[in-house]
Amino acid sequence: MNYYNLGSRSIVTSFSDAVIQGIAPDRSLYFPERIPQFSVDLLKNIADIPLIELAIEAMTPFTSPDLTKEELRLILENTLDFEFPLVEIGSHYTLELFHGPTLAFKDVGARFMAQCLGKFSGQKNWSTKTTVLVATSGDTGGAVANGFLGVEGIDVVILFPEGKISEVQELQMTTLGQNITALEVKGSFDDCQSYVKSAFVDKDLISHRRLTSANSINVARWLPQMLYYFAAYQNLRKLGDQRTPVFSVPSGNFGNICAGMMAKEIGLPLERFIAATNVNDTVVRYLNSKVYAPKPTTPTLSNAMDVSDPSNFIRIEELFKKQELERVIKAYRFDDSQTLEAMKHLFKEYGYVADPHGAIGYLGLEAAPIDSSSEVGIFLETAHPVKFDGAVKKAIDIDVVAPESVKRLRSLQKVSKKIESYTDLKDLLSSN
Repeated sequence: MNYYNLGSRSIVTSFSDAVIQGIAPDRSLYFPERIPQFSVDLLKNIADIPLIELAIEAMTPFTSPDLTKEELRLILENTLDFEFPLVEIGSHYTLELFHGPTLAFKDVGARFMAQCLGKFSGQKNWSTKTTVLVATSGDTGGAVANGFLGVEGIDVVILFPEGKISEVQELQMTTLGQNITALEVKGSFDDCQSYVKSAFVDKDLISHRRLTSANSINVARWLPQMLYYFAAYQNLRKLGDQRTPVFSVPSGNFGNICAGMMAKEIGLPLERFIAATNVNDTVVRYLNSKVYAPKPTTPTLSNAMDVSDPSNFIRIEELFKKQELERVIKAYRFDDSQTLEAMKHLFKEYGYVADPHGAIGYLGLEAAPIDSSSEVGIFLETAHPVKFDGAVKKAIDIDVVAPESVKRLRSLQKVSKKIESYTDLKDLLSSN
């Protein structure tokens, strides 16, 4: 399949080139030329098909002919090699997405993209390395660092806002070394993202440095995220629940919920979604007023969602250009005090330890009208609570038991560099 530039629709490129480029030359995003549809027979049996087989059916149209089915199968087997359990929480469920190597939902997209980019770059026989340039508000950095660690021909440079991510998030990208470089930016995530986008259109820089992105602006990071929505649907049916799921998605850059909407459009039997945000509520205000007006980013307990200008919302608008967007998505915003209260409630009532992002997802379900006779709410738990143990301690006064992987991280030395401007980033990239 080819992908077109949302800023200049006459410009199209292949899947492999879209992955390598990351972002279009005009800083816009790539979007698939068509939305494939599941067959009627597949839809009838969707709950009984092994997840890997369903993933192959879903991803083949998006990746062909650049990946053969055999190549895609191998990539997906290496990507989806951990569980996506559905846990009952009162009248709702939570889909736990933190059972991968970096304890966050972004492991899926990062691992898929790392394998694709490693393959496509290797096919080019370039004499110089490709640099993966990524901005993170928390979890993306660790997932990308882990996914690309040691990949031949690839260097990774990660920008994160200084002092605005958790200890574990920071350690996951500052302790690896090898081909991973971590940069602390004096500013917000939006500043990090702006620097990355500026680098991609800097003709002087890209004339001697091959850059690509591993944020969800990259199609290979964005699209595979739809696969755990299939896993949730299958798990729901295995539990004997035949109701239609309504997903409440903690939303920052809106790549996760956009992937879920793509799953709906290619055939997963869903009706609507809930975008649950923190006080960085640009999309909530937009859906109410039709005015898109980002404000300065406000730091919150749910720092992975501290995004005031979400890149992927343009894809959501493109996906539903022929429909009323309001029919498909409802959006709600919650502040830190509400987040802490939700964490307390989940622990007191159900013994469930949620991270701040999952708590906001839960609040989204509580705020939205759901017909329990025909619908069931599922909120996405996007990160292990140990990654936000400070917030957990504040909410419910317990110490989260750290997995062995986190204990190992805490024994390692942090290595990072500090930058204050795009000029600093350009100088660093130009000197290496």
